[in-house]
Amino acid sequence: MPVNTIVWKGNSVRIIDQTLLPGKLVYLDCRDVAALWDAIKQLKVRGAPALGIAAAFGVLLGIRTFKGADTRSFIRFVEKLCDHIGTSRPTAVNLFHALNQMRALARNNPQLSVAALKAVLTSEALAIYEEDRAVCRAMGAHGAGLIRNGDTVMTVCNAGGLATADYGTALGVMYAAKAAGKEFKVYALETRPLLQGARLTAWELMKNKIPVTLICDNMAATVMKNKGVDIIFTGADRIAANGDSANKIGTYMLAVLAKHHGVPFYVVAPKTTFDLKTPTGRGIPIEERSADEVRNFGGRLTAPRGVAVFNPAFDVADNALISGIVTEYGVIRKPFGRNIARVLGGRA
Repeated sequence: MPVNTIVWKGNSVRIIDQTLLPGKLVYLDCRDVAALWDAIKQLKVRGAPALGIAAAFGVLLGIRTFKGADTRSFIRFVEKLCDHIGTSRPTAVNLFHALNQMRALARNNPQLSVAALKAVLTSEALAIYEEDRAVCRAMGAHGAGLIRNGDTVMTVCNAGGLATADYGTALGVMYAAKAAGKEFKVYALETRPLLQGARLTAWELMKNKIPVTLICDNMAATVMKNKGVDIIFTGADRIAANGDSANKIGTYMLAVLAKHHGVPFYVVAPKTTFDLKTPTGRGIPIEERSADEVRNFGGRLTAPRGVAVFNPAFDVADNALISGIVTEYGVIRKPFGRNIARVLGGRA
């Protein structure tokens, strides 16, 4: 069973500081919006579903500081609060979906008192958390059937319990397959430059006694060719209406290699990761992060000081490279544009 990544506890947001894993398992209590904003920006809490929960909990931290009794002023406060939290990270659409839920709830209830609105927003944030837990289990159940006994599985980045409130997305499929009695092994890509695969996925899978072998990102093709990979699962941070999927940098490369080697490539993501207002992956904003993440490795300078660096945090796998998208409603298959609209049109 995955660890509790994020919880609302005693008027604070308790998270696992993922920047310290695997060396230390440290819980961090964020007691104000500034601390939580920083935790999101610094990847202390990460993963699209967990970011949605963090955003909702961030609203709860913020509204605790509002002391007035004027409802209109409070609603304007909530609007600005949501806008501020949304500046923390641009790509994971779950974060914005959660903020939009909280914003709309305040905006659509101007007849309520400030105290009543605070109570309603609190209930909504906790509901977002509980829904994610149920959704993780549903995705796991739908995806587990794709893994056969004895399979070799590959994954990139971390899409497990550390990225959600429960089982995870891509790793949730593996947890569910294990619970069903299946035996399989996993190759985990290290995921440069911040090593989420090495630090987080390897740690999670070992903790849950699933055989895992860590490889460098540039070993994926050789492993597919010489070791045999039966299926690949990844998470996603935003999925366009046509099925183009943004995920941690290196996922596009993995999808291309999978296509060449004839390996089925599945994305695992809940409805909250779909952005039906964005027609294709070209419209997905891609976060660029600090050059120092690439110039340094393990706290040591490994490149010439001042060398130019391009450091996108995500890339987009074209829908033609994807075999299917595992959701809480089942596996969506091609043609993605039509089937995503059919399955999620009234839900996402």
